[in-house]
Amino acid sequence: MCIVVNIYYTGHNGSARKFAEEMISKGIVDKIRAEEGNESYAYFFPMDDPETVLLIDCWKNQEALDFHHKTEMMNEIAALRKKYQLSMKVEKFIKQKDF
Repeated sequence: MCIVVNIYYTGHNGSARKFAEEMISKGIVDKIRAEEGNESYAYFFPMDDPETVLLIDCWKNQEALDFHHKTEMMNEIAALRKKYQLSMKVEKFIKQKDF
């Protein structure tokens, strides 16, 4: 079992992609991937919406996700989201098992 979170970041004039690129270049993504309980953290680019970036991350359990939400990285992410003027849509799923 893991908790899967899909976050759709949407902006204008390529700002969502720039956000993802800065998350990577600043090392924030590597820090998140190294957190206890993080099982995956990856960005995807929808073919039919060039102004949106989809983040799919997976956490071992709710406690790991809650801990992540209390880290300093969340402030860095919020600042970058504001810098690039992004809106967010969040979906959360419980993955029972791989098929």
